[in-house]
Amino acid sequence: IPHNTLHFYLSFPVKSLISPSIFFSYPSSPQNPIPRFPPLSARTEEGGEKMAEPPPTAVFLRSSRIPHDVVTDIFRQLPAEALLRFRALSKPICDLIDSYDFIQLHLSYSLRTKSHHSLILRDWHLYTVDFDSLGAAVDLDHPLSVGGGTEAVGSVNGLVALRNSERDLAIYNIATRKVRKLPVSEVEPPGGQHLRTGYVFYGFGYDSLNDDYKLVRMATFVGDENASDTYNYDYEVKVYSFRSNSWKKIMDVPFYIRFLHKPLHQVLHRRGYGVLVGSALHWVLPQRALLGLKNYIVSFDFVAEKFDEVPQPEYENKDLSYQVDVGVLEGNLCVMCNYEHVCVDLWVMKEYGVKESWSRLFSVQKIRNTTAFGFLRPLIYAKDGNELLLEVNDEKLFWYDSKTGKARSVRILDGPRSFGAVMYVGSLIPVEDPDEVERQRRLREDAEREKLRSENNNWG
Repeated sequence: IPHNTLHFYLSFPVKSLISPSIFFSYPSSPQNPIPRFPPLSARTEEGGEKMAEPPPTAVFLRSSRIPHDVVTDIFRQLPAEALLRFRALSKPICDLIDSYDFIQLHLSYSLRTKSHHSLILRDWHLYTVDFDSLGAAVDLDHPLSVGGGTEAVGSVNGLVALRNSERDLAIYNIATRKVRKLPVSEVEPPGGQHLRTGYVFYGFGYDSLNDDYKLVRMATFVGDENASDTYNYDYEVKVYSFRSNSWKKIMDVPFYIRFLHKPLHQVLHRRGYGVLVGSALHWVLPQRALLGLKNYIVSFDFVAEKFDEVPQPEYENKDLSYQVDVGVLEGNLCVMCNYEHVCVDLWVMKEYGVKESWSRLFSVQKIRNTTAFGFLRPLIYAKDGNELLLEVNDEKLFWYDSKTGKARSVRILDGPRSFGAVMYVGSLIPVEDPDEVERQRRLREDAEREKLRSENNNWG
């Protein structure tokens, strides 16, 4: 590789590599209106010898010029939206970007470096906010939009589960703008009883063993005699599999799941969305003093497709009653123990499923401009690891420094006054049916072979 040519390409900041024109130069024509390569002389050092413009051929990504691993290393750092544009440059580039290994490499890099992250703000409408800037909120344009009311019930690896109703569900990749509408699976009361559907829980996650994205739906039921209590009837639990594009009913549902729903408990802050840690979703069974029930953390494992109970930490006795909520922080299960809205202790489980691995990170005593802690949830650490982004009371975001106990408010422009926040990472994970993707790939290859055969015949 000519040293000056390679140095030119690698001297670009990664974020500037968003236009295909900086990689390729083709002869200009009405049929091929691709911008020409920018002059290399613009990148020479002051007083240095000017470098000639490369010939009108692909000079960056040809394997004969730039090693494949160099190309891959640069591409993995780019946002998904830029990579989608690069697919049009050539078939080898398209094949690289569409390959399973590269998609996983790109996702892994983004997660590890906290690149291409955004917040989804959930209100009557959905908004996105860039994590690096935390500036203005932007309306999330999505295929289920019907004027408002769409819920984002979960996000994992760049895919977002959307819900308008139990009959209108979809999995959407915001970066690629590709969507998969889920097949309808009717909610069926237990034993054929004439019951009305009550509150419906959802959770979205990833089955790492089977490389499958799954959505769980738990429907409660109420009778006419009491419209608020749902623990009198079994829940209907179904799991949608992304890989099989079908629903499966879970038959073995523990009795204690009946107590997951509590009137008004899920309405304000929690909404009943399962918290994903590893391959399991988590909820808190709220305490019921009249029934003698304390807080319980329950999980649903996507691999085994069964429920279980997660051991809790030994909460401190502060002579105050408390409410427990669950969250996820840096891939670890965490618990927020809220003492009568006065202070919140944040616990993290360092080794999943091991009770002794619970560790109390800190206690948030008071945040300026916040009268009480109705609800607190950790979202993500800053890239330097010094501050933690907190969502407080469904209305404010704060950067919190646990060493100093100080918090500074984050002002989101054009955002909703009340919201629930969830983290999102841009990715290339496809949502199309795998069989259909493979069929389209084979059709493209057949078309390419036919084209080459026709050209060879013409030359002959």
